[in-house]
Amino acid sequence: MQLNESNRKLAIEIITNLVYIKNQMYEQILRPSGINQQQFVILKSIRNVDGKLLTKREIGVRILASFDNSVEEKKFIKSIIKIASKWDKYHLSDNEYTARATVQKAREALNSIEIMESIERKLLEEEKNREELRISELKRKAREKQKLEFHKQSKLLLMMFDEMATIKSDPQKKGYLLEELVNMLFQLYEIALLESFRRNSGGEQIDGAIKLDGWHYIVEMKWTNKLTDMSQLDSLYGKVARSGKQTLGLFISINGWSTKVVPLMKQNPDKSIILMNGYDLRVALSGDIDLIELLQKKIAKFNLLGEPFIGAQNLV
Repeated sequence: MQLNESNRKLAIEIITNLVYIKNQMYEQILRPSGINQQQFVILKSIRNVDGKLLTKREIGVRILASFDNSVEEKKFIKSIIKIASKWDKYHLSDNEYTARATVQKAREALNSIEIMESIERKLLEEEKNREELRISELKRKAREKQKLEFHKQSKLLLMMFDEMATIKSDPQKKGYLLEELVNMLFQLYEIALLESFRRNSGGEQIDGAIKLDGWHYIVEMKWTNKLTDMSQLDSLYGKVARSGKQTLGLFISINGWSTKVVPLMKQNPDKSIILMNGYDLRVALSGDIDLIELLQKKIAKFNLLGEPFIGAQNLV
């Protein structure tokens, strides 16, 4: 509703013309419009510059001047006009014809107010929709940018992995590079990560640890020419056993493990380690499968079937 001078004047006219007696005017018009009795009593006792008690018109002027903000004033004026538009107590006025003319003005004004409010609501809704579309478009562009950046970083990691595969000597260096690569991959997927650290007074080396779906995983990584054997898995079993109960192990062996490893792991009543090989890691780096999805599927098969290793080729 637009607050204009004609509506202010009409509100004062309504207060002045519809009810002759001030107390009845308060009960029938002012009180239903939100004016409290204390305010009215004070206004009714004030005298003007001529020493006379304020007229109803003067009371109306002072009420409108008393509002601290336009929102409350608009609310009051609309309430007054709405009451007048439904008015039928013409016997309370001192001039029925003047009262009827005021009521007719109120009806016309209320109709205009409601039309304007409908237009304002429509404009606000359109503005809201435009803003939502703008925000949606910004989010879409941000997602696209993030997606492009993700693929760029993933491609760089894949190139790094393939380059590492050509290194023939210095297995220790290869191990450090693998650790760095896997950590960067976890960070790319925003998986909570703890990089290499020592614990138990420095007596135990942890290659890394991640947190996924509320579980912690101690991560062990190997890239050697020899296949991983059970003795290396036993080391990780010990680290998991010395951790909290909501901890599992993730063993990444690029060149895989001996044929006896998986059967022996399945015989172990303490099934707490999941396996990944070089192919699993490469399909995650290439983007053929989402890393988190790959890990979740491996974990599901591990928990339901007791299988420590199912390759990505059987999960995609």
